[in-house]
Amino acid sequence: MKFNTDVLHSNQVHARLTGSYKPQAMAHVSPIYQTSTYVLEDFDSAVYLNQHVDEGFVYTRFGSPNADELEKKIAHMEHAEAALALASGLGAISTAVMSVVKAGDNVVIGDVIYGCTYALFTKVLSRLDITCTRVDTSNVKAVEEAIKPNTSLVYVETPANPTLKISDIEEISKVVHLHKDITLIVDSTFASPYLQNALDLGADLVVHSATKYLCGHGTVTAGVIAGNKERIDRCRMPYLQCFGAVIDPFAAWQLMQGMKTLGIRMERHCQNAMKVAKFLEGHPMIDRVYYPGLPSHPTYEIAKKQMHNGFGGMMSADIKGGMDAVRTVMNNVKVFSLATSLGNVDSLIQHSPSMSHFDMTPEERHAASIFDGQVRLSIGIEDADDLIEDLDQALNKIKL
Repeated sequence: MKFNTDVLHSNQVHARLTGSYKPQAMAHVSPIYQTSTYVLEDFDSAVYLNQHVDEGFVYTRFGSPNADELEKKIAHMEHAEAALALASGLGAISTAVMSVVKAGDNVVIGDVIYGCTYALFTKVLSRLDITCTRVDTSNVKAVEEAIKPNTSLVYVETPANPTLKISDIEEISKVVHLHKDITLIVDSTFASPYLQNALDLGADLVVHSATKYLCGHGTVTAGVIAGNKERIDRCRMPYLQCFGAVIDPFAAWQLMQGMKTLGIRMERHCQNAMKVAKFLEGHPMIDRVYYPGLPSHPTYEIAKKQMHNGFGGMMSADIKGGMDAVRTVMNNVKVFSLATSLGNVDSLIQHSPSMSHFDMTPEERHAASIFDGQVRLSIGIEDADDLIEDLDQALNKIKL
């Protein structure tokens, strides 16, 4: 099936079967299993299921029918054997990472990644005797040279937040898998499965903040991990079991409703973003636009090769006039909402240096091309002309 049919109908559960194989109900939309625990049939099944939580439902911290349905849908969309749904994007990232690393290891990360992910590596894992090496992951040679004898993980975010740097997953995977004990994890949040399938390109695990494009409506926080069954089982037990970053049934249910329109939303996000990016690139108050669909973007050629169906709805722009100009724009936009998220149907704007990437020092930010005058735009599905007019009137209020 093509994408829009697939995302609507794959792994849709209309009924739960009883022991006699008669359907309990045939709800068109899956019911919400809003319960903390499950009644077990007898002693033997209780013992078995408590020791094999991936094979049934015992306690919602281990999983629920709603989470199970969501996980099967995510696995299908990411061409994976299995998936795991969690309570947030950082829940997914930290669970995936902790399932790989141990004390004494080294991890290689991109020089441009989400600020809280950066904090995980530099402020949390560093206390567990795990070292971190930052490299430009769009340079495959730099990744290769950064690998040490104790490297256990290469972590790539592509497109990267907030400069939309694209890393070549396929080429990096070739380098990584020359070493049998190194895992490649890719954060594909900005792309969604509509634009990019990291596992097909050689990643071992792919993570998403499902709060963003997968949901699309800003109603839940959630995260997902996809990969082969062995790796997902390792994420579930003991890491999900002990960290408790479980997705609740209602959030899983809401997320599945949002995913039904993922394809048509992403199509419009991509169309609008291209129009806005071209407009900003020609605006006299803009120094630089970071959008992988523009030929001026330094990793445009990698994006063309790696991403399908478009280049996404995210971009950043350097505004002339620095922080004061940013304040003027943010205080004067009418259609864009000032909010620290992305991937919603409505357009959002934020100041990355002081919001999503405040954990980085000014020197670290500037080295990663995250400048004080930079705004990040999440382009929604409104009429593109209205978005352009809104940005234009706000930019024209800047006084240099």
